[in-house]
Amino acid sequence: MPMTADDIAALIRAAIPDAQVEITDLAGDGDHYAAHVTAASFAGMNRVARTRAVYAALGGRMGGELHALQLTTAVPAVAESPASTLS
Repeated sequence: MPMTADDIAALIRAAIPDAQVEITDLAGDGDHYAAHVTAASFAGMNRVARTRAVYAALGGRMGGELHALQLTTAVPAVAESPASTLS
């Protein structure tokens, strides 16, 4: 039985609690998804390590319950604080 987008997002958030997860059903068939995962905990990790962290969160469901996942990962942009002015 295919996984739902909510199931995928829940698994990722359970393993990566600070993750912001966006899931898109690419084909409308509940079997081909795209996931964009942004997490501050990815800081210092290269792209391969971030990808492995997400796949680990899915617990071996790739290729079984989850047929296809197009994955992108990112570290959140850091907002710059306003420059202080001297009077």
